[in-house]
Amino acid sequence: MATDLTSMFCYQCEQTAHGTGCVTKGICGKSPAAAEAQDELTYETLRLAAAIAEREGGADSATEDEIVLIMEALFTTITNVSFGPEASAGFAARVDSARRSFDPCPERTLPALADHRAIFGEGGVEGSCRSLLILGLRGMAAYAHHAYVLGYRDGKVDRWLVHGLAEAAGHHDVEGWLGLLHDFGLANFACMELLDRANTASYGTPEPTSVTMDVEPGPFVVVTGHDLHDMKMLLEQCQEAGVDVYTHGEMLPGHAYPELKKYSVLKGNFGTAWQNQQKEFKNVPGAFLFTTNCLMPPRWTYQSNIFTTSVVEYPGVAHIPADENGWKDFSPVIARAKELGGWSERHHFSGINGGSTLTTGFGHGAVLAAADQVVAAIKDGALKHIYLVGGCDGREPGRDYYTHLVEQTPADSLVLTLACGKYRFNDLDLGNIGPFPRIMDMGQCNDAYSAVKVASALAEVFECSINDLPLTLMLSWYEQKAVCVLLSLLSLGVKNIYLGPTLPAFVSPEVFEVLVSSFGLRGTTTPEQDLAAVAGS
Repeated sequence: MATDLTSMFCYQCEQTAHGTGCVTKGICGKSPAAAEAQDELTYETLRLAAAIAEREGGADSATEDEIVLIMEALFTTITNVSFGPEASAGFAARVDSARRSFDPCPERTLPALADHRAIFGEGGVEGSCRSLLILGLRGMAAYAHHAYVLGYRDGKVDRWLVHGLAEAAGHHDVEGWLGLLHDFGLANFACMELLDRANTASYGTPEPTSVTMDVEPGPFVVVTGHDLHDMKMLLEQCQEAGVDVYTHGEMLPGHAYPELKKYSVLKGNFGTAWQNQQKEFKNVPGAFLFTTNCLMPPRWTYQSNIFTTSVVEYPGVAHIPADENGWKDFSPVIARAKELGGWSERHHFSGINGGSTLTTGFGHGAVLAAADQVVAAIKDGALKHIYLVGGCDGREPGRDYYTHLVEQTPADSLVLTLACGKYRFNDLDLGNIGPFPRIMDMGQCNDAYSAVKVASALAEVFECSINDLPLTLMLSWYEQKAVCVLLSLLSLGVKNIYLGPTLPAFVSPEVFEVLVSSFGLRGTTTPEQDLAAVAGS
């Protein structure tokens, strides 16, 4: 673990060095100083939660300001969000000040953690479970923040942000840790439901929508990340300015929401998944707005075209703040787009497999509206299996597993997908089963909620459990939102999930064995072997 600012220890993402941990520099681009500052911020957030949990009323006593502070502190430490040690150090000072304003123990110590260097990397069951819980809480905090900016909160989620952190700072036996992880998974599912409700109430029910990858002539802004609230504000301002908007990465599902797609300046989707940005953004005459992760260290060739907002920051990159009412003035982004001018002619782009049209909008609202047809297709044998192939994308060469997997799925199967892992195959045309395209994009990573809703509805129709359905989940992971989604699925009792492309470094062999024996969790092998195993099960 880190002992000075030339070394570090971080193993929170899938691409961590050697599959064990980054110790000299983050593969993500995070410096040892930034890693140290983020660990210190996490430690201060743990101390704040512990102090709240001890005062009268416990976790329920947390004020709105304290909850938002915890949300943002956790969100800041997600992979590919924040890179400057100064930003994290300033945030840690704010958290420390908030705690000292009421804590009778100003120099509070934590039962199991002597300092920030003790949080991660302990190993064994306790270290593994603590990491799972804290990293899962980081993911849930991101979802809670997206709902919060739309005016939606949930008491259970707020309580768990405090309770989970307070418990993570202590000692527990194996059963205690597993119980905490189970309860956290249920809390995160409530958080995903909250965000689904917030999004649909604000922007309407997603509708199946075709999206071009072409870019029209003229000035444009590319919006990336996950925050639909920021996207809406940007669309409003670009509509007035006559500047086109293209989505990128996990913003693609924005095209499916009626209250977002109504803007005529929303033209299409630019590029593929996050890990290709350094190549795809080079020499592009447009402005780029990062609302959340995943930001990679920008190249000098396009850094002046990059803008960040919310918790995202990178030293030397222009940042768009919110005012006291949450409104953001994106005029600097729009001005840069106009200065660059865009291309003079239409530019044609394609996905990694050569396709140039994408579809999205197959959330639970759209799928359940056609539930009778899905049920009929299963009953008459036209639809024999459903694969949920979703999650994060990344730079590891082995992630082409998911392309080959989807290409080889039987013609009588559907592929539901979500999150940015879909860019491995979402430009493929696999044909249709009846009225349904064989690849159906359900949305962003939090829309795993949609997949569970659809599976639950089908289980009810067929009077069986989700695990008895002809349904297999084959997930890819990269960062901490994938951790909280996985814990939610396990807490709901979903079994036999395939997880890849590698297993998390922070899950010890002992903990993984529990997940295997209790839930049938397994790592991916080859597309051929895994599809054969599904067919034979």
